[in-house]
Amino acid sequence: MAMAVEARLRQEKVKKFEDFVDRRLKPDLVNAIAQRDNLFQQQKTFLDLKKNIENLEKNGVTSMRSMVNLGSEVYMQAEVPDTKHIFVDIGLGFHVEFTWQEALQFISVREARLARQIDEYTHLIASIKAQIKLVCEGIRELLQFPQTCGREIEMLG
Repeated sequence: MAMAVEARLRQEKVKKFEDFVDRRLKPDLVNAIAQRDNLFQQQKTFLDLKKNIENLEKNGVTSMRSMVNLGSEVYMQAEVPDTKHIFVDIGLGFHVEFTWQEALQFISVREARLARQIDEYTHLIASIKAQIKLVCEGIRELLQFPQTCGREIEMLG
């Protein structure tokens, strides 16, 4: 009888640990990875803008023609008579007019901030993965099974 009670208690502990992993840690991990991926995309956008500004400077471009997406993949031709000033999306739907040099300075500051944020999310992701492994190891010890949890975490990212 004592063995049955002990087995039931062990199963309840395992269930609580599994619920914690499934309802808390895995969603946190997926969210952290998505947030970091978003930061990588922003970083790429600023890198592309920086390259475009440097090309404009290098080639001495003062005016240009371009195709502008109006939405729903509808494009129109646009003429930019003066490329010395550009509008940069600074976030929250706001755009600021910058000279090329001002834009490059803003991009440098933004890139440094994005790099720090990416590093923070990378550490957070590693921490969550470590917590998942720790809980899985606890479950394995409770059930006295061989190690199997690590592969599942690696598949998550």
